[in-house]
Amino acid sequence: QVQLWESGGGSVQAGGSLRLSCTATKSTYSGYCMAWFRQAPGKQREGVASIDHDGTTTYTDSVKGRFTISQDNGQTSLYLEMNSLKPEDTAMYFCAADAGWGCELSAGNMDYWGKGTLVVVSS
Repeated sequence: QVQLWESGGGSVQAGGSLRLSCTATKSTYSGYCMAWFRQAPGKQREGVASIDHDGTTTYTDSVKGRFTISQDNGQTSLYLEMNSLKPEDTAMYFCAADAGWGCELSAGNMDYWGKGTLVVVSS
């Protein structure tokens, strides 16, 4: 069983930056697809970014050029660097892990989830 904890959320003004972190109970990232999702009030959960075990990254169009997903060399921590934040980025952000094959940015493929960290961007 993998447990994930997110941190780093907070309130910022539009144009600001935040860095989210996700830590696992053990070094289980090797071979996993890791991803960030977000869910705004009244909306469905959407994929934000993913990183495969070989370092391949994928981003949803709305965050390309602004967000960067990365993980440490020991693959015990996952990060999401968020720059040029917009009010529409306001959401609960979740870390997730897919233990299966592939790395599709789809909530249905994820096997493990954190409890989320809240990001609020004011205009």
